[in-house]
Amino acid sequence: MPHRHGKPLREMLFIRMLPNLMTLAAICAGLTAIRLGFEAHYGPAVLLVLVAVVLDGLDGRVARMLGTDGEIGAELDSLADFLNFGVAPPLVVYFWALQEMRVLSWIVVLIFALCCVIRLARFNVGNRAGTLPDDGNRFVGIPAPAGATLAMVPMFMAFAFTDRPILPDLAICVYLLLIAGLMVSRIPTLSLKGLPFARGNAVLLAAGLILLAGAFFIFKWVTMIVLCGIYLATVLWAALTASRRHLTRKR
Repeated sequence: MPHRHGKPLREMLFIRMLPNLMTLAAICAGLTAIRLGFEAHYGPAVLLVLVAVVLDGLDGRVARMLGTDGEIGAELDSLADFLNFGVAPPLVVYFWALQEMRVLSWIVVLIFALCCVIRLARFNVGNRAGTLPDDGNRFVGIPAPAGATLAMVPMFMAFAFTDRPILPDLAICVYLLLIAGLMVSRIPTLSLKGLPFARGNAVLLAAGLILLAGAFFIFKWVTMIVLCGIYLATVLWAALTASRRHLTRKR
């Protein structure tokens, strides 16, 4: 039976390895983003972090579709998340605008990285213990990929309008601390995985994704600002809703 040792077997092995290869590619993107940020190639560095975000959103889904999700993939994914979302974004922002405030800004970078790793550790423990929200519609705190994307909003604004930092260094530091705090917060935030999707709306969804992709390629930085603004609005709404529920329970 030649198919056991021929091309179909090799293809099957490649397909089974595909999710882990995507995770490793995301790690390479994060590491390269750090290098490009150090070399002052800030636009490509930001794009590589966004590539890592996309790959992170796809590798788990591909693994579940292929039935190849396992412990090694989960560990790789967690390690990749820390590098790509806890280390690369604050370092790129630091290289871009914060080197004049070396001591304070470096402390902010460290706090951001620590908050990210705490969030990932809390998620992993909750996932293994089965204590994560079971409705599939929300996260506790903003997820690491969202935190990484939001951390670069000052760069999106600069690239879209002035090609230089718009906000003062201190304001950028405060903003990074705010995003770091949201990652480890208990605010219930939106999960795209849990959004209801009817098959009858597949055409509309595809058209929307095509329009979004077109907007990104033509006005990528403005598109990212709008998307991040919408997401932050949902987080603010979730925080206000959770606060009202808490006050209602006390009464």
